[in-house]
Amino acid sequence: MQGNWRIGSLFGIPLFLDPSWFFILAFVTIINALDLYPNFGLASAWSTGLLMALLLFGSVVLHELGHSLVARSQGIKVNSITLFVFGGVASIERESKTPGEAFQVAIAGPAVSLTLFGLFSLLAGVLPSSGMGYVLASDLARINMVLAIFNLIPGLPLDGGQVLKAAVWKLTGNRFRGVRWAAKTGKALGGLGVVFGLGLVLLTGAWAAIWIALIGGFVYRNATAYDRITTLQEALLQLTALDAMTREFRVVDAKLTLRSFADEYILTDLQTLMPYYAASDGRYRGLVGIEDLQFVERSLWETQTLESIAHPLSEIPTVEEKTSLLDVINNLEVGQINRLTVLSPAGAVAGVIDRGDIVRAIATKLSLPIAEAEIKRIKAEGSYPPGLQLEAIAKATLP
Repeated sequence: MQGNWRIGSLFGIPLFLDPSWFFILAFVTIINALDLYPNFGLASAWSTGLLMALLLFGSVVLHELGHSLVARSQGIKVNSITLFVFGGVASIERESKTPGEAFQVAIAGPAVSLTLFGLFSLLAGVLPSSGMGYVLASDLARINMVLAIFNLIPGLPLDGGQVLKAAVWKLTGNRFRGVRWAAKTGKALGGLGVVFGLGLVLLTGAWAAIWIALIGGFVYRNATAYDRITTLQEALLQLTALDAMTREFRVVDAKLTLRSFADEYILTDLQTLMPYYAASDGRYRGLVGIEDLQFVERSLWETQTLESIAHPLSEIPTVEEKTSLLDVINNLEVGQINRLTVLSPAGAVAGVIDRGDIVRAIATKLSLPIAEAEIKRIKAEGSYPPGLQLEAIAKATLP
């Protein structure tokens, strides 16, 4: 939420304002004030214009709150609700587990807007038609109806796109196919919006139509982002630890004394940062932690062996070769560790895997332009690139 302002919370959900929100607040206030000014005084027109703009965004907040509360009822964490130039967005931690639950989350926002339309219509029906209250109520009723209808357009990132995704998911049994269909529809509709909006500006000179182009661009960009994230999620499920692991580790004799180990390996491998596994009699005895040496008195280094300080494979973080990269990433994050040991079907050490190895495997599969120097940085720092937040994507992909 860097750059956004937190203004409070609703039902424990943080509410943020994007800086772009102030621009649209001013724009909506001015438009409303100019519409009201001929029939009402200047002060009343401007104050009512501002109030109408605030109530509009209040309606947007309630719309997003509808999504959020239904998601939370399904055990999904809602990180925030943010208002910005194109309305609002609720940030939820992961997908619903079933297409039916996904549909419930998607339809909740438009349902709230339609409810507000009904309430404001009823209010307008009992107020004098010449008063400011009637103007406010009738305009807000109309705005909420437009909000509901617009959001039901069947293309991501709109709610209608989420409904379409849930429907295709239900019919095909494949959530990713649902996202693909909804993203393609979103890109098509967004592209049409850009062309139509710019066409109106060029042909009629109606600069207000630029908003159609801007909204179309927003829809197209976000639908494209959904498509890319889905491609990445599918790759995380298809690739396994075997595809990404490396053999950047050393196997050392478990019967070596600590002194011999330090002289033969540590002093010569200071720059490698590779893990060591102790083995003897054809069996792995465990992982040797370099830091464990400091807990042994130096006077014992001559007699104590590596086997005495090795951590058995059953006690260290491991994954099997067939484990998906999705689960590998989540294991790394849950354990807050930098590396996992990969075990073969026989229980032997087959390889090691860290965040750099994961990024390299994904880059290879999806032909992403990630330099080897960046891979080395990831390995050294244990953090993903800013534009490839795999921990969040993996968490959102969990069933």
